Amino acid sequence: MTTPPAATAAPSSDLPTSGASRLLHPDPTVRRLARITLLNTVGSGLSLSVGVLFFTRFLGLSAGRLGFALTAAGLCGVLASVPAGRAADRWGARPVLVALVALTGLGTAGYTLVDGYPAFVALACLVAAADRGSAAVRNALYAEVLPADKRVAGRAYLRVVTNVGLCLGTGVGAIALQVDSRAGYLTAILADAVSYLAVAVMFQRLRVPGWSGAASAEGADKAVAEAVERGPAGARERNPALRDGPFLVVTALGSVLALQFAMLEVGVPLWIVQQTDAPRITVAGTLIVNTVLVIALQVPATRGTEHPVAAARACGRAGLVLAASCLVLGLAHGIPAALAAPVVLAGVALQAVGEVLSQAGTWALSYDLAGERAHGAYQGVFNAGMSAALMIGPAVVSTAVIGHGLLGWAVLGALLAGAGLAMGPAVRWARRQGEVPA
Repeated sequence: MTTPPAATAAPSSDLPTSGASRLLHPDPTVRRLARITLLNTVGSGLSLSVGVLFFTRFLGLSAGRLGFALTAAGLCGVLASVPAGRAADRWGARPVLVALVALTGLGTAGYTLVDGYPAFVALACLVAAADRGSAAVRNALYAEVLPADKRVAGRAYLRVVTNVGLCLGTGVGAIALQVDSRAGYLTAILADAVSYLAVAVMFQRLRVPGWSGAASAEGADKAVAEAVERGPAGARERNPALRDGPFLVVTALGSVLALQFAMLEVGVPLWIVQQTDAPRITVAGTLIVNTVLVIALQVPATRGTEHPVAAARACGRAGLVLAASCLVLGLAHGIPAALAAPVVLAGVALQAVGEVLSQAGTWALSYDLAGERAHGAYQGVFNAGMSAALMIGPAVVSTAVIGHGLLGWAVLGALLAGAGLAMGPAVRWARRQGEVPA
């Protein structure tokens, strides 16, 4: 989305409404991006389903050493987002994205050859840096290839495709888990690596305005010439997103809202197993409930976020719904199993509603507050905040919530509600500075 009011019309008229159109987006660019996303996420689902077992059983890593490696990799992912975004602004999102996706694929294939713990840590850091950097650049690419009034709705559609792809990939990965052989795990990881390389080729073929044929070469030459002309002073030019106070506040608040992912992926399973009498199979049920609701609700949730103030309201509603989710989950402690399971599932259903609202709102604000200025820089900073939340979230949820009963969940809920409601003042601050439309 962008600053001029004329460019922020609601995208709902372009969304699927019935029949087969519900599955195929009417915009050809979004359809191409959907095919890329589906291939990429099927591969990721494959790798995610077998990765931990492969690393621990066949590479011989202990849980502690694997945890350290993944934490170090997560930190590298956070640090890579900002320079990757800046590179996209300087050289174009598509060529930078192609390079990073290809590097991720090669690194993933390298897991099948790695020998020794230091090499594994180094490779994990390389893969995470390339992967998180490509996520930031991919969001900047969406700003280049999609009209401003279709960006958030397009991202919502692609997120639905992401969930479908991960489900398919995980389902296929279950076959490798059942076979439980080194060859099966290697095949799954190599299939993920091949999917990255195929995705890199598909991104290279994606038409980007101003980056086709001779125009792309001319644009690249111009960018290089401008960089040379700016010289050392230009090289030292500060990242505009890092000087944008309202945007940094929105990024920080969005990062707090992103703790909900650790809440779902780490907090809820631990809570079910350690603090409730709900059957263990409820863990699988929570993932099914979340996935189904996100697929069904993410696109509709973007409607009404066409203006920054409306997007901030969506974040506020998300925070309140997430707080309610936390309270419901907390109530599952100490009640009979027959009641605990449905209470947990109800809490996760509320979390899914809060998730789609918060994603729609923060996506819109990440584009709105940037306008058409340096999308790579802005998306790099925003993605760094989200990556930081994903990195520290499991530790925060497992230590500050689990084991503290309803009080722990209430504190987390208050934090999420506060972050969502604070989006309104942050947007009003941006409006006073003239960063967004009145």
